[in-house]
Amino acid sequence: MIAKRLLDLIGAGIGMAILTPLFIVISVLIKLDSSGPIFFRQTRVGVNFVPFRIYKFRTMVTGAEKLGAQVSSGDDPRITKIGLILRKYKIDELPQLINVLAGDMSLVGPRPEVPRYVEVFREDYVDILKVKPGITDFAALEYKNENDLLKGLANPEAKYLSEILPEKIRYYRRYIDEQCLVTDLKLIFKTIWMVVR
Repeated sequence: MIAKRLLDLIGAGIGMAILTPLFIVISVLIKLDSSGPIFFRQTRVGVNFVPFRIYKFRTMVTGAEKLGAQVSSGDDPRITKIGLILRKYKIDELPQLINVLAGDMSLVGPRPEVPRYVEVFREDYVDILKVKPGITDFAALEYKNENDLLKGLANPEAKYLSEILPEKIRYYRRYIDEQCLVTDLKLIFKTIWMVVR
């Protein structure tokens, strides 16, 4: 666990240092595209069911959570123009490096969920939340096009809860079974390759 935390601190620190100029450009584009904050902050459930506030670049109109479901599809009208681009290349997830530095998240681990969805699968999350949630994992790679899978559906939340999240939970359990520094490094490099290719 000490080695994993050291990897998190080094990786997130280097990432923030390299990406700061990009963060500035994205921040300007978000403000030019629509009114509202640069960051979207939302309560997620962390290790041992302790809630924390996740950081993301805002990709939807201000107050979007009051206008629809907590899960969104690729054709969701709440998504801003710059938000579509940020989501396509997963750039909206980069501010979670702040959560990693703060100790709320790890670079690699099961993706953090909102409290409402965790409660639906609470028995599964008793095991899953024994480890810190992460920016990437097997499920994040497998469901990199999740927005497209939900596109055009009248009720994307129903599909997410009945089909997608149960499959993600299977991948979360796989990570818990296979977790080690080698697995983490492989998933980090696969994620970087997925974003840049």
